[in-house]
Amino acid sequence: MTKPTPTEIGHGYDAFADLLDQIWGENLHHGYWDDTFDETSLEDATNRLTDKLSGLLTIEPGDRLLDLGCGIGEPAIKLATAHDIEVVGVSISERQVQRANDRVASAGLAGRLSFQLADAMELPFPDESFDIVWALESLHHMPDRWHVLRQVARVLRPGGRVAIGDFLLVSGADGQEPDAARVREVSKGVLSIVGIDEYLSNIRAAGLVPEAIEDVSKHTQPSWGKAAVRFEALRDQALPHIGAEQFELTLSRFHGFSEESTLGYVLLTARKPV
Repeated sequence: MTKPTPTEIGHGYDAFADLLDQIWGENLHHGYWDDTFDETSLEDATNRLTDKLSGLLTIEPGDRLLDLGCGIGEPAIKLATAHDIEVVGVSISERQVQRANDRVASAGLAGRLSFQLADAMELPFPDESFDIVWALESLHHMPDRWHVLRQVARVLRPGGRVAIGDFLLVSGADGQEPDAARVREVSKGVLSIVGIDEYLSNIRAAGLVPEAIEDVSKHTQPSWGKAAVRFEALRDQALPHIGAEQFELTLSRFHGFSEESTLGYVLLTARKPV
């Protein structure tokens, strides 16, 4: 199965917006749990992951941040409020952009946050126009991650930093060797992932210098099982919108990812040289 195009992904987010909210909450990304005994809710755990990634950065008041794949704006609102910065978010989902701008207006933050329809493959911004680029769980949707990283390097000011949360091939808990082909089969074309060495090599090739690297795989893995439980509970609501075949395919992905111990998750930052 071929990977969905950006347009198809955008339409998918438009069509499934209400279901996604009920599965993932306002953040639309994975959560972070300390251990298997941690009973933190999915909503609180997703905020934790935002905090974990932002904690790898030095964010100064007045910084200008670009949020790639902004969802409905929750991480951007959280970052702008906590650090007194300006945020521009982009998404390929028209509905996400509209909802994000509506939420910002309601929060009284329209002067510092804005969201627009744009493709990260061809960012519509001048060179060296951002201090930080934020890409939390969005690069796996891109047709070419490494092209996006070159776009990131272009729009970053010298000394600027990129913060990334992304899926990664890792060794399994039982010593199982990473197997990209097996992960692709489980994902049915949704995820295309590589190991850390290839990831870092491409970051350097884009003209960026890797800095912090944190493997949080064991802390984020519970997200898949929790998403599967929520999705199954939404069966009656989902079927009229996406049909039985798509529902079962999505549910099987959640279960497959939950059981695939070599599907990991990394938080990392990199800097554009001065």
